[in-house]
Amino acid sequence: MADVGLLGVGRMGGAMARKLADAGHHVTVWNRTQAAASALAADCAVDVADTPADAVSRADVVISMLADGPTTRAVLLDPAVLAALRPGTVVCDMATSGVESAKEVNAALSAVGTRFVDAPVSGSVPTIMAGQLLVMASGDREGVDIAEPILLAFAKKVAYLGDAGAGQAMKLAVNLVVFTLNSAVSEALTLAVTAGVDASSAYDIFQDSVVAAPFVNYKRPAYLDAATPVAMSLTLTRKDMFLITEFAESLGVPAEVAAAVRDEVMQACDAGFGDQDMAALTRYLQAETRE
Repeated sequence: MADVGLLGVGRMGGAMARKLADAGHHVTVWNRTQAAASALAADCAVDVADTPADAVSRADVVISMLADGPTTRAVLLDPAVLAALRPGTVVCDMATSGVESAKEVNAALSAVGTRFVDAPVSGSVPTIMAGQLLVMASGDREGVDIAEPILLAFAKKVAYLGDAGAGQAMKLAVNLVVFTLNSAVSEALTLAVTAGVDASSAYDIFQDSVVAAPFVNYKRPAYLDAATPVAMSLTLTRKDMFLITEFAESLGVPAEVAAAVRDEVMQACDAGFGDQDMAALTRYLQAETRE
């Protein structure tokens, strides 16, 4: 069993910590909000560190699941954290931090003898708890091999994609499809409901038609019931959409659909839906239609 330091115990990070502890690993967590880490420790076998440096100081593998690229860089590249990391420790950034962030962190950690794995994921909390998360890994290949048996506590597959940054690029490509599909389902459901079709009946048709997909199936409760727990907020969706459109622009790749979805999500956030699930885009559109 391994010593794992986990930075960030939000919805995804907390679920990962539970699965790692259940698998017998010694897990030390740190979170910017101490109460969240303490609540997790009261419910499963993890230790709580006072600082990120304390969390990583004994770790064989460090998992970072922080909110965004700037936060990830601020924590991982803090001089106290860099000094606390042991030579050969594997640091896995599993958040959607962006390609440039992955490259910057890789350069800094490599310089101090730490292996960096850029390893964003596809899935949600139920996916983690079922051990079915997909990890899109890039960076230090030996580091991936070291981390993989540990990550399989909550993942079904660790796919290796190349140099650091490739994992983030692939995650942005996947999220482009997810967020575009979210927008399409939201607009389609609003169209059907506004035309007089019962929302549940309309969704039945989606699931029985050619548009049925895993995303459409498992997100049904979120589209139809506002009380469904948030899986990914519209605020985080907006953050990722900016990463996607900026990355596409840097490569000269047309991204007109992505830009339209980004703008629609921004409008929903500005209207007060930011802390709700991405599926709340439907409720924003329906409110706009009524007005």
